[in-house]
Amino acid sequence: MYGEDKTFLTIPPLGYILITMQSKKNLIRRLKIIEGQVRGMQHMVDTGAYCIDIITQASAVKQALSNVEDALLEGHLRHCVVNQIKEGKSEQATAEIIKVYRLKRK
Repeated sequence: MYGEDKTFLTIPPLGYILITMQSKKNLIRRLKIIEGQVRGMQHMVDTGAYCIDIITQASAVKQALSNVEDALLEGHLRHCVVNQIKEGKSEQATAEIIKVYRLKRK
């Protein structure tokens, strides 16, 4: 379903995901880049590339995934958590914030 402000709204079992079409495109683009990086790493391992070069690529992939995670988290906090609080679901919102906080610490 699309809103007037060109947002895409889905309702998963535990909350709302509100992603603008542009944000969705950006996330998909980033994930495709990461996919390419991982395939490149596979090729590097297959061809016996220098270990440090593979480790460097692995580090870049981890950072790219972290950036995707940060973008999703920011969107969740800005929209989903705010909507939960507005709907009187502050305990659920708090539980989700704590869950994400713990995940990020790992």
